[in-house]
Amino acid sequence: MSKDKRIFDLEERLIDFAVRIIRMAESLPETKVANHIAGQLIRCGTSPAPNYGEAQSAESRKDFLHMMRIVLKELRESLTSDDTDKIKEKTKVIALRKRKYLIMT
Repeated sequence: MSKDKRIFDLEERLIDFAVRIIRMAESLPETKVANHIAGQLIRCGTSPAPNYGEAQSAESRKDFLHMMRIVLKELRESLTSDDTDKIKEKTKVIALRKRKYLIMT
């Protein structure tokens, strides 16, 4: 499909985003910290799609803009998912250092 004929379907893209967030959250280890991060990511990463759907039923332009701002805020919060990968990596390093320290003492 050419660029001119592609349909810009924000709702579908937001649903795909939510699915990626869920998959990433499911990939986190079973620890207290990871469960906390996963819960927060699931909340902020899955809410933009239904909020966008609600915005489509807005009663006024002002209401629509307000709902779209909420969608944007949730998406910005979800961008920390990139940071979550960094957190996972650093946590592994800390865990390895801790094991090494425990072995050496």
